[in-house]
Amino acid sequence: MSEYQYYEFQAIDRPLTEREMQALRACSSRATITATRFVNEYHWGDFKGSVSQWMEKYFDAFVYVANWRTREFMLRLPRRLLPLDVAKSYLREECQSVRAKGEHVIIALLVEEEDSDWDGTDDGSGRLASLIPLRADIAAGDHRALYVAWLRSVQSESVDGETLEPPVPPGLADLTAPLQALVDFLGIDEDLLAVAAAGSPALGDSAPDVRRWIETMPESEKTDFLVRIAEGQEPFPRAELLRRHRSEDESVRTSVTPRRVSQLLSTAEAHRDERRRREAERAADERVRRAREAAAARERELDELAEKEPAAWRRVGALIATKQSGMYDEAVELLIDLRDVSARVDRAAEFDARVRRLAEEHARKVTFVDRLRRAGLATTIAPLFEA
Repeated sequence: MSEYQYYEFQAIDRPLTEREMQALRACSSRATITATRFVNEYHWGDFKGSVSQWMEKYFDAFVYVANWRTREFMLRLPRRLLPLDVAKSYLREECQSVRAKGEHVIIALLVEEEDSDWDGTDDGSGRLASLIPLRADIAAGDHRALYVAWLRSVQSESVDGETLEPPVPPGLADLTAPLQALVDFLGIDEDLLAVAAAGSPALGDSAPDVRRWIETMPESEKTDFLVRIAEGQEPFPRAELLRRHRSEDESVRTSVTPRRVSQLLSTAEAHRDERRRREAERAADERVRRAREAAAARERELDELAEKEPAAWRRVGALIATKQSGMYDEAVELLIDLRDVSARVDRAAEFDARVRRLAEEHARKVTFVDRLRRAGLATTIAPLFEA
């Protein structure tokens, strides 16, 4: 299999200048480059730039997908909207890292699954578009994406079993589409996520609370905030308001006692066993239901055949007379139906006699007789062909 790599960068807070786009073009003559995006696929060769430097200088989001099952997702956010210490409380391992550069924090989530096969369906396109909304959520103080990234470290067993989990954000049991996209991208185990979500308060509808909170803000503070928005000094007004609300509103804080990693893993294993048991029960119930439906359908089919039994026997004779192998198969299938009709009304002996007469009449049609044997009707005709 040839190599395949997909790189996509996205600028969100500001567009690239013409000079910056020229600098990017110097690294690739084939890439799609606009004032907000850089996209390229590599089937041979490699990326000529530096992902880390480009994220520091130009872009706010990045995704990478390779056919050897390596994936990476990066976000750059203003430090005042995502304090470094908060990010580090979730992203502690090498594969889920965080660093500061100037006024920004850059988080990187790396997944390497070298033992997995790549079927070519995940070529990376569309991945970043589904993940980018997480940046605004994190900036607004929603740390579910950070917790999900921490779960990946737990799942890969790169976190010590005695380590306590970071703060569990509300709403883990009610994931948004971008959060679900992150779960899929990182390959988070569904049972581990379900166990983690059990310690997460419901998110609920916070709109009325936000309104009341804004109403209680000092007038001077509200005026200052609106002036900064009007003058372009506040590029993230919604994120700033929601982040401050979340940090001050006790109703959205979790009071759950932190669990140890070992506890999460053992509980997830028990959850997996129970889920599989329930799935097996549902599958068994479904098989029983389908069997009953099939039996009922068979009974209706035989009822209809019983009403036109004489015509069915004539049809058998006509099919055999064609001397065509395909018609023999149809004749035998019809005979099986007629056997079941006879068995329902205790006329099995009569059926056996009619099949025996058919065999005697068409004894030279070896192919037809062989079809009868394979259909389980050989017991009635075997004596005819004994040596």
